[in-house]
Amino acid sequence: MVRRGGAARTVAGPLLRSGTSIGANVAETQPAQSRADFIHKMTIAQKEARESHYWLRLMLDVGICREDQVSDLINETDRIIAILATILIRTRRNRDHNP
Repeated sequence: MVRRGGAARTVAGPLLRSGTSIGANVAETQPAQSRADFIHKMTIAQKEARESHYWLRLMLDVGICREDQVSDLINETDRIIAILATILIRTRRNRDHNP
Protein backbone atom coordinates (compact mmCIF):
# COMPACT_ATOMS: atom_id res chain seq x y z
CA MET A 1 0.00 0.00 0.00
CA VAL A 2 1.25 3.48 -0.81
CA ARG A 3 -0.12 6.32 1.24
CA ARG A 4 -0.30 9.84 -0.06
CA GLY A 5 -1.75 13.05 1.21
CA GLY A 6 -0.73 14.79 4.39
CA ALA A 7 2.19 12.55 5.28
CA ALA A 8 3.65 12.76 1.78
CA ARG A 9 3.37 16.56 1.76
CA THR A 10 4.94 16.74 5.22
CA VAL A 11 7.98 14.77 4.07
CA ALA A 12 8.22 16.29 0.58
CA GLY A 13 9.17 19.76 1.80
CA PRO A 14 12.16 18.77 3.95
CA LEU A 15 13.32 16.23 1.34
CA LEU A 16 13.22 18.85 -1.41
CA ARG A 17 15.05 21.35 0.80
CA SER A 18 17.80 18.96 1.90
CA GLY A 19 18.17 17.39 -1.54
CA THR A 20 18.63 20.70 -3.32
CA SER A 21 20.87 22.02 -0.56
CA ILE A 22 23.48 19.35 -1.33
CA GLY A 23 24.20 20.78 -4.77
CA ALA A 24 23.96 24.37 -3.60
CA ASN A 25 26.57 23.80 -0.89
CA VAL A 26 28.88 21.92 -3.24
CA ALA A 27 28.56 24.79 -5.73
CA GLU A 28 29.49 27.20 -2.95
CA THR A 29 32.78 25.36 -2.40
CA GLN A 30 34.05 26.50 -5.81
CA PRO A 31 34.70 30.10 -4.72
CA ALA A 32 35.70 29.03 -1.18
CA GLN A 33 37.82 31.66 0.53
CA SER A 34 40.03 29.14 2.28
CA ARG A 35 40.51 25.43 2.81
CA ALA A 36 38.61 25.76 6.10
CA ASP A 37 35.72 27.42 4.25
CA PHE A 38 35.76 24.60 1.65
CA ILE A 39 35.67 21.96 4.40
CA HIS A 40 32.86 23.77 6.20
CA LYS A 41 30.66 23.97 3.10
CA MET A 42 31.43 20.41 2.03
CA THR A 43 30.54 19.22 5.55
CA ILE A 44 27.18 20.97 5.29
CA ALA A 45 26.60 19.28 1.91
CA GLN A 46 27.35 15.91 3.52
CA LYS A 47 24.94 16.61 6.38
CA GLU A 48 22.22 17.53 3.89
CA ALA A 49 22.87 14.30 1.99
CA ARG A 50 22.46 12.33 5.20
CA GLU A 51 19.23 14.18 5.93
CA SER A 52 17.96 13.41 2.42
CA HIS A 53 18.77 9.75 3.03
CA TYR A 54 16.76 9.89 6.25
CA TRP A 55 13.69 11.35 4.52
CA LEU A 56 13.87 8.80 1.71
CA ARG A 57 14.10 5.92 4.19
CA LEU A 58 11.23 7.39 6.18
CA MET A 59 9.08 7.58 3.05
CA LEU A 60 9.77 3.92 2.45
CA ASP A 61 9.36 2.82 6.07
CA VAL A 62 5.98 4.50 6.61
CA GLY A 63 4.57 3.43 3.25
CA ILE A 64 4.52 6.76 1.44
CA CYS A 65 6.49 5.12 -1.39
CA ARG A 66 7.25 1.61 -2.50
CA GLU A 67 10.80 0.31 -2.52
CA ASP A 68 10.94 0.27 -6.31
CA GLN A 69 10.10 3.98 -6.29
CA VAL A 70 12.90 5.10 -3.95
CA SER A 71 15.59 2.41 -3.91
CA ASP A 72 17.59 4.04 -6.73
CA LEU A 73 17.40 7.40 -4.95
CA ILE A 74 18.52 5.86 -1.68
CA ASN A 75 21.45 4.15 -3.42
CA GLU A 76 22.42 7.37 -5.19
CA THR A 77 22.27 9.25 -1.91
CA ASP A 78 24.54 6.62 -0.34
CA ARG A 79 27.03 7.16 -3.17
CA ILE A 80 26.88 10.95 -2.76
CA ILE A 81 27.52 10.62 0.98
CA ALA A 82 30.52 8.37 0.27
CA ILE A 83 31.91 10.77 -2.35
CA LEU A 84 31.58 13.74 -0.02
CA ALA A 85 33.19 11.75 2.81
CA THR A 86 36.16 10.91 0.57
CA ILE A 87 36.55 14.55 -0.47
CA LEU A 88 36.48 15.65 3.17
CA ILE A 89 38.97 12.98 4.31
CA ARG A 90 41.43 13.85 1.56
CA THR A 91 41.06 17.60 2.03
CA ARG A 92 41.62 17.32 5.78
CA ARG A 93 44.63 15.03 5.22
CA ASN A 94 46.12 17.51 2.74
CA ARG A 95 45.42 20.38 5.13
CA ASP A 96 47.19 18.60 7.96
CA HIS A 97 50.23 17.75 5.81
CA ASN A 98 50.37 21.06 3.90
CA PRO A 99 49.09 23.85 6.15
